[in-house]
Amino acid sequence: MTTDYSHRNYGCRIRELVYQGYRCVTLENDKLRITVVADKGSDIIEFLYKPKDMDFLWRTRQGLRPPYLPSSLRQAGTFMDVYEGGWQELFPNCGNPSVHQGAELGQHGEVALLPWAYAITLDTPDEIAVTFSVRAVRTPFYLVKRLSLRRHEAMLRIHECVTNEGGQAVDYLWGHHPALGWPFLDEHCRIDLPACRIRTMSEYTGATSRLLADQEAAWPLAVGKDGTPVDLSIVPPPEVQSADMIFLEGLRDGWFAVTNTVERVGFAMRYPAEVFKVLWYWQVFRGGQNYPWWSATYNLALEPCVALPVLERAAQSGKALTLQAGESREIEMLAIAFEGLEGVERVNEDGSILSTSLRNKPRRLQEKKIRNATKSKSQKA
Repeated sequence: MTTDYSHRNYGCRIRELVYQGYRCVTLENDKLRITVVADKGSDIIEFLYKPKDMDFLWRTRQGLRPPYLPSSLRQAGTFMDVYEGGWQELFPNCGNPSVHQGAELGQHGEVALLPWAYAITLDTPDEIAVTFSVRAVRTPFYLVKRLSLRRHEAMLRIHECVTNEGGQAVDYLWGHHPALGWPFLDEHCRIDLPACRIRTMSEYTGATSRLLADQEAAWPLAVGKDGTPVDLSIVPPPEVQSADMIFLEGLRDGWFAVTNTVERVGFAMRYPAEVFKVLWYWQVFRGGQNYPWWSATYNLALEPCVALPVLERAAQSGKALTLQAGESREIEMLAIAFEGLEGVERVNEDGSILSTSLRNKPRRLQEKKIRNATKSKSQKA
């Protein structure tokens, strides 16, 4: 008997559709449903864990809006105007606008706003794969991304290759921006990641920030504006009304996990720490005032990035990546859904997860160190 897999309703399967005027592709198995917007940055707008009917990704109030012409053009570009939440690819700039090697690059670069081509490159009940590709406009980069699912695995496999098609060396930043939100995200969520250093910067410390600007501290305890410790591994409730941008440095192992300890379900990533050397930690807990959040959003993102923002500064400090003419670089990442755990000790290279108990994590000694350091600093001042 011949089976027509193009309409398969079991095992791994792929659907092509048009949603809000955009070409989209859905990759699905018995554990996950992943929806990708090919016509807008290859954004992942759904990462649904089917056994719990839980979508981890945050969506903005407007969601994915049909293409439109803004009433005026922002100096930073249109990224925020059309940001639907979900998961974006940041390339070749991360953060605010930057001008480098003559290229004016808006917020978070070029490729998140471009349509990507795609091809179904594997379609069997046991495994599926879709390959997306895009050529940047203002820079000579060609980016190829392969997304794949295997039967019975709650894990998205990502393989990427970037090539410099120009005739000279070109610098770039690279990052991924998966934003998590309700109903997954609430005050019962906990964040686990490897040992690292916390950095805050005054230019990203606003009026509603909980944290002291221009500090360095050991994860997970930062210094609050009032001098008290703030545990960044604990997600506060919306009532805190805060917004912070934190940079985590010195990670020797590339992984993080966010666990809802009541629902006992979580989202984790494994990424190459030798490429993405800084983990950006963005929090908006009803504290993002005025445009574009209007004090109404509750979300966070843990963003593997090459360096601190932005491309021009990173290149000047030697932190940007560079590809010579015709040179390519490849990476692999994993995005994993899991359940039944209270906390995560480590996300292994194969995507398996080592669990831990959050109750066993000591905090008192580190809190004491922060209080003493803050007290000593105030006495010197």
